[in-house]
Amino acid sequence: MNHPIAFLLAILFLAGCAQETTYVSPVNLSSGTVERHENFPSEFISDRNVDVWLPEGYSDEQSYAVLYMHDGQMLFDSTKSWNKQEWGVDEVVGTLLEENNIRPTIVVGVWNTELRHSEYFPQKPFESLDEDVQDSLLHISFGGPEDQLFKAEVQSDNYLKFLVQELKPFIDEQYATHTGMEQTFIAGSSMGGLISMYAICEYPEVFSRAACLSTHWIGTFDTLNNPIPDAFANYLTDNLPSPENHKIYFDFGTETLDAFYEPYQIVADSIMVSRGYSEQNWTTQKFEGENHSERAWHKRLHIPVTFLAGVD
Repeated sequence: MNHPIAFLLAILFLAGCAQETTYVSPVNLSSGTVERHENFPSEFISDRNVDVWLPEGYSDEQSYAVLYMHDGQMLFDSTKSWNKQEWGVDEVVGTLLEENNIRPTIVVGVWNTELRHSEYFPQKPFESLDEDVQDSLLHISFGGPEDQLFKAEVQSDNYLKFLVQELKPFIDEQYATHTGMEQTFIAGSSMGGLISMYAICEYPEVFSRAACLSTHWIGTFDTLNNPIPDAFANYLTDNLPSPENHKIYFDFGTETLDAFYEPYQIVADSIMVSRGYSEQNWTTQKFEGENHSERAWHKRLHIPVTFLAGVD
């Protein structure tokens, strides 16, 4: 590691990947209701819980935009999360709806599993790396085998297939949704930011807008001689969707793990400009003094949600 806080951050980061999945349905909500679909089955990835947040006054008589979010067990109830933090999605989205700042929207929170890093690491950029680099990444460990960063082969393509081919059809059947890409959004932080970026590039006909908070451009916890950011930059250059009908949000803080991100975000921003993105369909925001945590993301969540679901 080439940073004095890197090892501690790595341990904290890994802790977020090892969530217990035996929580009861969230009860500490400030707004709306959550319907949990336990052990949602998949042919592509392991079964997992899916939480669907419905706003106050939800009705089958109207249609709702859908915001898909990763790390679902961290979104609504801090009393049930591993670190006692939460995004406060119900509070933030509920307030935005009450103030008529966004269109009617429901939120689908997809829980992570112990394979989080393997499922959220964009697969095509990973496979573009030299085979020896891929192998070394898959064997990164902070202790014994139970502390490996990647607990399986990279399988983000299958994770996205689950979202697009299995989960979205279910959500559209069970809930009153707008099914088109114009009102289907995706968002996440850190590795969740990476997979959100990957999702809108791989499935531009499904997702029209993506929010990538504290995007983990370094992929691991090293910045010295790290080929991963270049692999992401090359992928973005070749695969960004059309700016004519897509919108992308990026942000980063300046403390803890977020302190690594700015140089790589600057590269990503230059690619956005080169591909025709402008302030009408893209923004990158820097939050001085903010760290890499659910509390930090909660404080600014209203900004990306408004960017995604605001009334055009």
